Amino acid sequence: MNSDTVADVKVPALDDDPFGHGILTDPYDFHARLRDAGPVVRLARYGVLAMGRYTEVYASLQNWETFVSSRGAGLSDFKKEKPWRAPSLLLEADPPEHTVARRAMAGVISPRAVRELRATFRPFAEELADRLVARGTFDAVTDLAEVYPLKVFPDAVGLPERGRENLLPYGALAFNAFGPHNDLLEAALETAAPVQEWGMKSCRRESLAPGGFGARIWEAADRGEVTHEQAPLLVRSLLSAGVDTTVYGIANSLYALATHPEQWRRLHADPSLAKFAFDEALRFESPVQTFFRTTARDTEVAGVRIPEGTKVLLFLGSANRDPRHWGVGADSFDITHRAGGHVAFGMGVHQCVGQPIARLEADLVLTALASRVSGVELAGEPVPKLNNTLKGWASIPVRVTPA
Repeated sequence: MNSDTVADVKVPALDDDPFGHGILTDPYDFHARLRDAGPVVRLARYGVLAMGRYTEVYASLQNWETFVSSRGAGLSDFKKEKPWRAPSLLLEADPPEHTVARRAMAGVISPRAVRELRATFRPFAEELADRLVARGTFDAVTDLAEVYPLKVFPDAVGLPERGRENLLPYGALAFNAFGPHNDLLEAALETAAPVQEWGMKSCRRESLAPGGFGARIWEAADRGEVTHEQAPLLVRSLLSAGVDTTVYGIANSLYALATHPEQWRRLHADPSLAKFAFDEALRFESPVQTFFRTTARDTEVAGVRIPEGTKVLLFLGSANRDPRHWGVGADSFDITHRAGGHVAFGMGVHQCVGQPIARLEADLVLTALASRVSGVELAGEPVPKLNNTLKGWASIPVRVTPA
């Protein structure tokens, strides 16, 4: 570690590549060094600032006026570079434009709408759990975490059955694009053309089943809550951000529980703890590890003056394990932890609008399994799935003991 100067103030600098395969696979040693280096650190490789401590990350996420999303939630600065696609009205916009889109989406994904989904989503969770428990061994990613969301969520959106295999590569491209133009983004771009074409076609009114979230977005446009030009972009947000994060979240939960058998026993004894187990897994093994912000004006954080136009990388996964906030148990997985306040879904005006659906899906899946399974353990070596923004697994072989 060395030091560098930002606006005449010395800040520690790290030479690590947070988008390198090693750190993406296992970021936690780097996170500890990042937090210990200081509240604001310079990442020399990319010429950006970074924050890894909970206090600064939380405050920056809340302060959308200074740390804006409209200049890109990735490494690119949309004020200086042309976006690779039309910016997201939710992730890459600020009030007042963001407020209009967010209000419309909140009306579509209302608490009542989510409550009504429980009865629709539960049967497949229980059917899938029965099938997997009967097998005894299965892959927590390819047999469960990918299967369940790729069925129930597209059904809720109103997507046709055909083409749903494009959802995961579509999301992978979107999240890889928040990082640098590295090998991971190159690989995602190789298959991007047909996937992107499918994505935009799927966002059209005529592609969406009546009564689904997609159709309701178009109905909001008919009422004038958003424009008809904005409607397909809001449907696109559901497709690009509503599946991958849930897949990663459910898989990461199963990984944490399989590697902490005493926690599974707690969950089996009281399946109503499923929602708390999911929250703790989000904190412990955050699916969304990072997001960028850009300073819209000169500002100061922890005594460091940061000029307007500075890209700042916020390490959500690091903040969620910061012992300065979470105490001595920051690096331990305990489903009885008070994990509320984690930033895995973001925070402030840009907090994930679809998180109630992700929570519902995870609650139903974990409850169904916990009531049927007295023990779960790894049955093979998990295989990481690398992404510039997300942390998760391509494969998690598990063995379950039926109750």
